[in-house]
Amino acid sequence: MNLKSFFYILIPTFLFSSMEIALKIAGGQFNPIELNFVRFLIGGLALLPFTMMYIRKHSVRLSRSDFGRIALTGFVIVVLSMTLYQLSIGMATASVIAIMLSANPIFGLIIGFVFLKEKLSRTNVLALVLTLIGLLIIINPFHLSGAMGIMLGLLSSILFGVYGVMSRVNGGKIGLNGLSMTCLSFLFGSAELGVLMGLSHLPIAQNIPSNYSEFINIPFFKGITLQTLPLILYISVLVTGVAFGLYFLSMEKVGILQASLIFLVKPALAPVLALIVLGEAMKVNTIIGIVVILLGSFVTLMGEKIAYSVMAIFRRNNPEAHQEVDELAKVKEELENGELAKRGRATEEAVRQSIEEKRQAHELPSEN
Repeated sequence: MNLKSFFYILIPTFLFSSMEIALKIAGGQFNPIELNFVRFLIGGLALLPFTMMYIRKHSVRLSRSDFGRIALTGFVIVVLSMTLYQLSIGMATASVIAIMLSANPIFGLIIGFVFLKEKLSRTNVLALVLTLIGLLIIINPFHLSGAMGIMLGLLSSILFGVYGVMSRVNGGKIGLNGLSMTCLSFLFGSAELGVLMGLSHLPIAQNIPSNYSEFINIPFFKGITLQTLPLILYISVLVTGVAFGLYFLSMEKVGILQASLIFLVKPALAPVLALIVLGEAMKVNTIIGIVVILLGSFVTLMGEKIAYSVMAIFRRNNPEAHQEVDELAKVKEELENGELAKRGRATEEAVRQSIEEKRQAHELPSEN
C-alpha cells in the first residue's frame, strides 16, 4: 500500500473509530434525536458542493422516481438506523456499539443474498458465522447488561446493512456515485427527521409516556453555543461528512478491498480509543469477541485471494482446463481496482457461469 492509499484509508478509519466517543460525549448535552438531525444536515451540506460538481459533470437528471428512491434511502439511514444508533450509545458502552456497527457489511451480505439473489460464497458464509459468534461473545447473553442498548445497536447495524444495499442499487439506477448518493440521502433523511421532530411539538405528542421524554418537544438547534460548536462541527463535518465522503472516495481511488480495511480496523481501534478517552474498561469477553470479528473480517477481505492461490496449484497440472480461472482472477482484480466500474459485474458473472458449467462436467475442481 503506497502513501496515497494509506492516506485514503487512515483518515476515515480514525474518524469512524472516534464516532461513538464523540457522540457519547455530545449525548449528555443534546437531545439524541436533535443531535442526529444536526449531524446529518450539516454533514450532507458539507458534501453538497462535491455532489453538485458530479451532477453537472455527468449531466445527471433526477426524475420524480429518483427523488423517491433517494428519500427512502435517507429515511432508512438517518431516521431509522442512525436514530436507533444514537439512542443505543446512551444505553450501552461506546466500544460495544462501535463493534456492533462494524458488523454491518456482514448483514449487507445476508440482505443481498435474500432479496437480490446475490451469490454468497463459502468464504462469506464463514465470515458471517465468525462475526455472529463474535457478537454473541461480546453481548454475553448469559450475563447480559445494557440489553436494550445492545439490541438497539444490533438493529441499527442491520438497518445500516440495508442502507448499504439500497444505496448501491438505487445509486446505480439513478446514475450517482457513492459520495453523491450519500450526500443526498443525508439531506433528504434529515429533512424527513425534521418533519417528525416538528410533530413532537403537537398536543398529541404529550400522550407519549414520560419514560420516552426524548421524543416530546424535540428541539432543533438547542444547546449549540460557542462552547459546544467545536464538538458539533467535529461530529457533523468530520465524523459524518468527511468520513463517509472519504470512505466512498477510497473505494474509487484504492479499490473496494483496501477500502474495506476501514471496517476491519474499527472494531479493534474503537475500544482502545474508548478506554483512553472515556475510561471504558474492556472486559475479557469483549477482547475475545473483537478477535473473532477481526478474523471474520480477515476472511471477508482475503478469503477469495487465498482460494485463488490454492487454485493456482491445480492450474499447474492442467493449465488449459483452468483458463477460465485465470480470466476470472484477472477480471476480479480489475473490478477491485475500479478499472471495470463502467462495465459492472457482468463480465465476472459470465466467467463464473463458465467455470460452474465446467465444474459440473468435472473438468475443474470444486470451490473446496
